[in-house]
Amino acid sequence: MMRTLSFLFCALLASVLSSATIATQISTQPTAAKIWLKGNTHTHTTNSDGDSSPSDVVEWYKKNRYDFVVITDHEHVTAVAELNSKYGDGGKFLIIQGQEVTDRLDKKPYHVNGLGLQSVVMPLHGSTVVSNLQKNIDAIRESGGIAQINHPNFGWAITAADLLKVTGAPLLEIYSGHPRVNMLGGGGTPGVEEIWDAVLSSGRLYYGVAVDDSHHFKRLGDRSAATPGHGWVVVRAEARTSSAILSALERGDFYASSGVELEDHVVTSTAVTISIREARNSKYRTQFIGKSGRILAESVSNPAVYRFKGNEQYVRARILESNGSIAWTQPVIRTKTK
Repeated sequence: MMRTLSFLFCALLASVLSSATIATQISTQPTAAKIWLKGNTHTHTTNSDGDSSPSDVVEWYKKNRYDFVVITDHEHVTAVAELNSKYGDGGKFLIIQGQEVTDRLDKKPYHVNGLGLQSVVMPLHGSTVVSNLQKNIDAIRESGGIAQINHPNFGWAITAADLLKVTGAPLLEIYSGHPRVNMLGGGGTPGVEEIWDAVLSSGRLYYGVAVDDSHHFKRLGDRSAATPGHGWVVVRAEARTSSAILSALERGDFYASSGVELEDHVVTSTAVTISIREARNSKYRTQFIGKSGRILAESVSNPAVYRFKGNEQYVRARILESNGSIAWTQPVIRTKTK
């Protein structure tokens, strides 16, 4: 799907740290040892509130050139052995087990995906927003899954302050193809990308994922429906296996996209370089973003290069395509110097 790439970036912070203690950690593993795989981590079937069977859902993603899909039905873990046997093409396409743990508090929704779960995790109903999220995140981790906090602005439920207080969830949805989860914010409430910058600026690391949150495979083309093909991640995995994909997601070795493809993303001790696989007749603008969502630099060149100045808390990139598609790279955590 992509040419040989080198993608070297840092992954740090397991808990809330002060901005003065944030440090950089550059990966030095050879790129040749890893491969790029495109997938969706938020998918529903008729095992919960989707309109199509697991087989039909899997078939759609395979036909549309994805490398993997995680099935995340509400309070149901879909067994994938038979699906992998039928659709996996000898391991070239992978179906991964998961679940959306679906909780509520004071009539607001608190949803957390468990990626790689082997058994169902029932909602544990905390008495506050933070305890609600934390109980379910802890249960996902205890069951061997990776926690992904879903659509913070769905029901205007989760704030940056809430995200700062929970631990153990490395992934946060920053883009969703679902038409009713308020990703852009409104009415004085920040959009989810703004929320992401707020928590990063406070020293809490989340990796940003783009997803479909797909429900409707029989209403393709209906903009009011939660259809597939809108948001995905591209992970840099050590192998074409479920465990390697999950490991890459957990350590932040991926970028998120609503349509933009990257040829390369290289991080060294001195610079970030991003190369774009350009679509015909499209134009691109790369924004390098730092603390509080401030645009540190902007480039229309391909590749786009940002050279560290030494005073950044973090640097991430947003690549904008002229027809509205976007890609997001993960934050490079930098040591703050005076």
